[in-house]
Formats: sequence, structure tokens, C-alpha cells
Amino acid sequence: MNHKAGFVNIIGNPNVGKSTLMNAIVGEKLSIITSKAQTTRHRILGIVNSDDFQIVYSDTPGILKPNYKLQSSMMKFVNTALTDADVILYVTDVVETPDKNQEYLQKVQKTHTPVLLIINKIDLTDQDKLEKFVANWKEHLPNAEIYPISALNKFNIDSILTRVVELLPEAPAYFPKDQLTDKTERFFVQEIIREKIFLHYKKEIPYSCEISVEDFKDEKDIVRIRAIIYVIRDSQKGILIGHKGSALKRVGTDARKDIEAFFEKHAYLDLRVKVQKDWRDNDQNLRSFGYE
Repeated sequence: MNHKAGFVNIIGNPNVGKSTLMNAIVGEKLSIITSKAQTTRHRILGIVNSDDFQIVYSDTPGILKPNYKLQSSMMKFVNTALTDADVILYVTDVVETPDKNQEYLQKVQKTHTPVLLIINKIDLTDQDKLEKFVANWKEHLPNAEIYPISALNKFNIDSILTRVVELLPEAPAYFPKDQLTDKTERFFVQEIIREKIFLHYKKEIPYSCEISVEDFKDEKDIVRIRAIIYVIRDSQKGILIGHKGSALKRVGTDARKDIEAFFEKHAYLDLRVKVQKDWRDNDQNLRSFGYE
């Protein structure tokens, strides 16, 4: 058998560029990206196909110490990604030091899975500082292969692809060759809306929101969507809606534009806001949102 296939899992602390790397590698925007930590909540697969290989990349939430059940579920995605990979991409950047999360780094040190240490955002430093970063990380992960990159500028991305293919085991494809991801269209609509909330609101608002697409009709010339934004408190509902609905309208307008680009057709988006107290600590709510 000459065909190779395997699972390549992307892990690392928040805000190091895991989602940007995932999108650059796959060539499509599958993971939402903002400057805020904990933007990624789910484990998202992105599939890269060739005639002789299939790489199943997996973007995961940033490593954190959970404060509520939602974050515990997010960390389950991360811990699973560490154990079921054929190759691990451990992502850091030119600001982060190895002592930021030593407990999790020790787990990476003990794995027998091949590890590629990705030092991202090298466009923000110089050669001398980069060499010191590489030397420091080499001490902490001596068995890892180190790849300095800029995911944003897609610099040195091809070298990662080449090495990943070399490390993959021989195996048949796990998914149909025309499949790009394991997520549904509804999921990506929810993520687009959630991204706009992260971009337009500050403090605790984005972390208190979850999206549910209640109605989805993909017609010939238009996609019609009704979605609900769930928040934890009544005060958050007021902030989300804004004066005479202005804030919610802004989110809806920006989300609709991205939805239209995603589906390549017109979109009608009906957004509502509801209060669901403590949904982040409610097992039933978390299951309904796809976290359990």
C-alpha cells in the first residue's frame, strides 16, 4: 500500500495562532480567529487530500485550567487530541516561554507520538532572538522537531506539510476524498455568529454566549437561518441587543456577509437573544451545544 493517512492534532496555549495555522494548512477558514483567548471551543477537523495521502488535521481549544464545566469539556478535546494523534503539532510563539504551562508540557514530553514544535509569529522578532527561543525550547522538548513559521503570512507552512506526510503511517483514507471537515453547515453558521460577538463585545460577554441555529433552509438562491444567542444574565441580553437593537443588528449584518461568502448565495439571518442561566455549568445544555 502506497497511500498514507493519519491524524495530525494541533495543540498549544491560547492565542499562539493554532487556528490561523489550521486555516493556512487546510486552505479554508474552518476555525474562527480573534485576538481574544479561548475563541476556539470545539475540536474541528480539517482534511487535506492528495492522490496518495489524506491528512486529518484537528484544531483544539487553548490549554487552560477549567473554571466551569464548559471549560472542562473544552479540555477533554485537548486531552483526547494528545492521545489519538499520529503526529502532534505543538504550537507556541515568539513571546511565550516553556514555563507558561509546565504541567501540560510534561505530558507532551512523555508522549511517544512524533512532535513538531511550531514556533509561530516569527515576523514579530529578529534572528538572534529567534535562535535563543529555538535553543530554549530544544532543552524542554529535545525529541521534537522545531519549525519556525509565520502562519499569518504562510511562511514555512509547506515544510510542515512535507514532514507530516513523511511521518504518516500507510493507511487507507479515513474520510471521502472530497470531504473538507467533519462539521455541518449549521456548525459553521454558529461559529461565524460567535466570531462576530467576540469581535464586537468586550469583557465577559463573548465568553457567556452560545449560539443555536434553530431553523436552517438552504434554498436555490438563498439560505434562510434563524438563530438564537444564549446568554447567562438579563443584563447581558440588554448589552447584546443594544439601543433599539443597534448592537445586535451590527452583529447580524457582519455575520450575514460572511454567511453569504461561505454559501456563495444570498442569506437571510434572523437573530434572537435569550437568557439561559448557568448554561456553562449545565450538563444538558452543554450536550445540546455539542460539548459532551
